[in-house]
Amino acid sequence: MGGDSLVVSTAAIANLTVPSTLPESDPLLSLVTSLTNPIQLSVKAVKPPKKGKAPSPELSIREGTVTVTQRNAILRSLCGTDLHAILDNAPFYMLGGHAVAAAQIPESSFIVASISSWMSVASTLTKDSVQKTLGDLESGPLSSQSFLIKGVGSPTLADFDMYFSLLKILNTHFDSPLKDMLSSTPNVHRWWTTVSKSIEYFNKLASPKSKVKLDSKDLETITSSYECTPVESPKFYFGEEGEDLPTFVAPTPAPSQATFQAKKQGGDAGGKGGELTEEQKKAAAEKRAKKKAEKAKKKPKGGGGGGGNAGGELDISALDIRVGKILKAWNHEEAEKLYCEEVDVGEETGPRKIASGLRPFYKLEEMQNRSVLVLCNLKARNLVGFPSHGMVMCASNSDHSQVEFVSAPEGAKIGERVSFESIEMKDPESENKMNKKKLFEKLAPDLKTDENGVIVWKGKKASVSSGECKAINGMANGHVA
Repeated sequence: MGGDSLVVSTAAIANLTVPSTLPESDPLLSLVTSLTNPIQLSVKAVKPPKKGKAPSPELSIREGTVTVTQRNAILRSLCGTDLHAILDNAPFYMLGGHAVAAAQIPESSFIVASISSWMSVASTLTKDSVQKTLGDLESGPLSSQSFLIKGVGSPTLADFDMYFSLLKILNTHFDSPLKDMLSSTPNVHRWWTTVSKSIEYFNKLASPKSKVKLDSKDLETITSSYECTPVESPKFYFGEEGEDLPTFVAPTPAPSQATFQAKKQGGDAGGKGGELTEEQKKAAAEKRAKKKAEKAKKKPKGGGGGGGNAGGELDISALDIRVGKILKAWNHEEAEKLYCEEVDVGEETGPRKIASGLRPFYKLEEMQNRSVLVLCNLKARNLVGFPSHGMVMCASNSDHSQVEFVSAPEGAKIGERVSFESIEMKDPESENKMNKKKLFEKLAPDLKTDENGVIVWKGKKASVSSGECKAINGMANGHVA
């Protein structure tokens, strides 16, 4: 490894200083650095001193106004919006494809925060905890999803960081072959093979000029694994909901001699080659028609449930938006953008716990005793380990660089439901239906502030008994969520 800078460019929007031993000491940072566009990133590989500790990586961004020295933060910055999220687009998706949307969409913010949380877990692995970690991965996230982050279809920084951390400990402290250590954890085995192949592919895409690129020896050590045993593809039957599976799609065991004799005696009653007879096909069609008729009878007229009118059209009455008050707020211990809050929405069960990605926009003291509007009929979920039930609503501009609370006027009663002019406010939809049908996502594009900062949905103003609901600083033409 040389000691000269990789690329010297006045156009670079970030400058990174790393030790020349980076591929051996931190193969993930080495891989990410070598994938980064050299026009965007100037890299200086420094030889470590003969005596003493090698220099820690240091990233300078935003024209030198911000310096990042924490390794995990450097990785997320290189893959995120600081470098225009180039490594969060095809084919990389290092942040699950959610880097840009994280500032606007709660689900994306949650995914990016989850990646950060898993990276923290990877950094704390030890030889004493690695066996338990493998077991937790096997029975936990990898038992029901392909990768560590739910809802993401490719490996992210979280997967790569966990992989490299496990690999280092397993190779350093354990004598057993990798194959034997993973033989009892088939889900981890499958994940391990997929991640290692992704690393191998990405290394082929890395800049040939990079002085911190993984060489062939490094790569062979990193991606050495064993092949998965091929598994027969599952068979699916796309029939009517609730219909019994026809016998001809069920797996058939090898016929015994007794079975063969029975078939021979029974003739061709079941049809040749396992096919249905005309009578069986007719019976199946009649059964489907009967089930459709029963469903049509059960379906309520006018579209069923709240939030719909006589024609079944979805409207803003599906949402349960209520006046609330933040009683207490504190910083989330693991997610750098999240506040944790206790919010009173007038329920007998007491205040709700809600997590909000507002730390970039409000100081902690500004969160205390704040009057807010809360979307209450969202399903409870964990945000980086914090149980969140509801959403504190805010207005934001188009690029989400400005965010401000929306609230009811002074004198509004806590727990009072927000209504919209000329819209019949029926009972709100259930939390399960909101989640399953993605109702908020369908209604949100029309939920805005008008030129006077008043909340509107399709031009219909929001209000409570004491007056109109507005953005607290009068943000005009903002998006409300």
